[in-house]
Amino acid sequence: MQTKTPPFTRAQIERIIEKHPTPFHLYDEKAMRQNARRLVAAFDWAPEFREYFAVKACPNPHIMKIFKEEGFGADCSSMAELCMAERVGITGEQIMFTSNDTPADEFRKARDLGAIVNLDDITHIPFLEENGGLPGLICFRYNPGPLREGNAIIGHPEEAKYGFTRDQLFRGYKIARDKGVKRFGLHTMIASNELDPNYFVETADMLFDLVAEISAEIGIRFEFVNLGGGFGIPYRPEQQAIDMEYVGSGIARSYDARIRSKGLHPLSIYMESGRMMTGPYGYLVAKVLHLKDTYRKYAGLDACMSNLMRPALYGAYHHITVLGKEGRDKDTVYDVTGSLCENNDKFAIARPLPRLEVGDIVVIHDAGAHGHAMGFNYNGKLRSAELLLREDGSVKQIRRAETLDDYFATLDFGEL
Repeated sequence: MQTKTPPFTRAQIERIIEKHPTPFHLYDEKAMRQNARRLVAAFDWAPEFREYFAVKACPNPHIMKIFKEEGFGADCSSMAELCMAERVGITGEQIMFTSNDTPADEFRKARDLGAIVNLDDITHIPFLEENGGLPGLICFRYNPGPLREGNAIIGHPEEAKYGFTRDQLFRGYKIARDKGVKRFGLHTMIASNELDPNYFVETADMLFDLVAEISAEIGIRFEFVNLGGGFGIPYRPEQQAIDMEYVGSGIARSYDARIRSKGLHPLSIYMESGRMMTGPYGYLVAKVLHLKDTYRKYAGLDACMSNLMRPALYGAYHHITVLGKEGRDKDTVYDVTGSLCENNDKFAIARPLPRLEVGDIVVIHDAGAHGHAMGFNYNGKLRSAELLLREDGSVKQIRRAETLDDYFATLDFGEL
């Protein structure tokens, strides 16, 4: 069982709180860079490897800039994400635009930026053609249906709204070829937060076999496969992180057997990890605001599910550290809650923790992906700040906390 330990002490956080009141998200730059380099090293065998950071996981330009400096591109799925990538200086084929139910203006923006357009549905071929034209490089997202298992977050592939069927892939590439498209890629994304390393090797097997079959039947040559993301992280102390070296070597063997041996080399290998890149290296820092003792014991924080909704949405586990009480017995059981008018506004249910006091600083782990990004304003809650713990130990604010003026900015009080 791993020990989940924050990369900071209570004294450090208390100094930060003097300038930046809780709650806030804090990201560890050093750990993110080290993890990024480890991923790249695991695929140093590939003809070309590129990670497209999934912006949706942690849409902050400072985080994107860190990964840009590590050689990553950006996986975008909306107009805002495309524009954020552009403002960070990520353009051209450093952007993978993978969306669904996509408006025409977003396709046009992706085309203007020179992004790789990854289509989600065969009907998007004529839609894209009518709205800016087909690009010279095109990619399709494959949904294998019952041929592969999914998991709780995305669901069973045959029930998911994403992607082409196998038959549609063959038809789609033939249509694109006949319309003059010369460059091709293939993509899939069928699970999220998956911890079995063999799952990703099997996904590569599936895509490499498809590349060989489609190439032979349609007479096209693929430039890349995008293996998607979906790499899980060990939210629970008893879970193990994915061995990326094992995944990299397994995919290398598959590449040799299914691509190189069939004369389809070189084929670039792309990924679009988000959760694995930032998730373990982001922390939601909050204070105990109230303690309540009725039918259960409740620890009410100054944060709520608008700061981190995964526990309410998925019943997800996030580890909790009480700073300064790490060595004490976890002898009291609490529901750890926020202040929304929703009973599922809970970070933890029946969680053993050290006995808490009002003012205790709690750290909620693994909040670096799909944490602040999924924030909302129900009950008029204001979204909190994001801070970056720099490699030199300093702290930089990379998003200020919202104010009431921000919340009211889109309302028109003049017609009252």
